[in-house]
Amino acid sequence: MDVLNATPWGTDWAWSLPLILFNVIIHVFGLALIFDAFTLLVRREKIRHRFVIQFAKVMSVSILLIVVLHGLEAVTWALAYLSLGALPDSKSAMLYSLGAMTGFEAGNVSLPPNWQMMGVLQSLAGLLLFGLTTAFLFAMFQAVWPSQKQTTSGNP
Repeated sequence: MDVLNATPWGTDWAWSLPLILFNVIIHVFGLALIFDAFTLLVRREKIRHRFVIQFAKVMSVSILLIVVLHGLEAVTWALAYLSLGALPDSKSAMLYSLGAMTGFEAGNVSLPPNWQMMGVLQSLAGLLLFGLTTAFLFAMFQAVWPSQKQTTSGNP
């Protein structure tokens, strides 16, 4: 408990809040671009069996882009850890960053006591980003399935 009392967390918050805001902005804009392309490509398909194939292709690319987006956001935190000297090298910084963001834990990599609150705040950011992604995927399904039912409902 001494670490909790002796550690000034103001610096952690000062670094973490702008990173959280920056990551959320990147995420929202990235998801919006993916959503626009997704709906444009999938809504064009009128024939049912082609729709399912087109949907699978576009959804696969969308998921890949979302994973890249999360990876880029983890890189921003890893770069912060490196620039602050909180972690010794890029590999451990990225491992810790991805672990904190996903809640998976980074194994034997940990932050020094004076930066541990920043790791917890990154976990909070990860929860926000994965929540946004979940809502986004739900919205993608809703954007195309009702329109597909309308185009095929008149066909026997």
